[in-house]
Amino acid sequence: MNMQGAAQQADAMLDATIKSVVPEVVWVHDTTTAGSCDVSRRRTVMTIISAERRGSFLGVVERFWKTSGYKITAAHPSKERPRLYAVSPDGFGISLVFGYKGQAFFEVATPCVEESEVAESTSKSNGPAYPLGKIPTPNVRSDFWSATTPLS
Repeated sequence: MNMQGAAQQADAMLDATIKSVVPEVVWVHDTTTAGSCDVSRRRTVMTIISAERRGSFLGVVERFWKTSGYKITAAHPSKERPRLYAVSPDGFGISLVFGYKGQAFFEVATPCVEESEVAESTSKSNGPAYPLGKIPTPNVRSDFWSATTPLS
């Protein structure tokens, strides 16, 4: 597998993970970085995920990853900035990290593969296209994910 193939697999992992989240969240592409033999693809969630719903969001993602055969390698439970890390059976690392104002970030880091050019992702985001480095804090309200009441 070359770096382009690895990037496409990373996109497929991110697409499937985000699609597993119901109700749907709005997301945008973030930076792609390519090393000498590896690639990282990133997605930023624009939906506001309240502190009261972050645990549920993490639970949805964790269940999907486990069902997909990923091994959870680390979890950091925090009301403000929780994080979850996993690895796929073929060595791709995937993470969900909450940052400032509860913004969720997904990233896939590929294992070392054959060097090649890497094209931009062809996955279609469901949010607006922001210039790289200009993605704002979450700004899309969801009746479910933005609610400030915990799930019963």
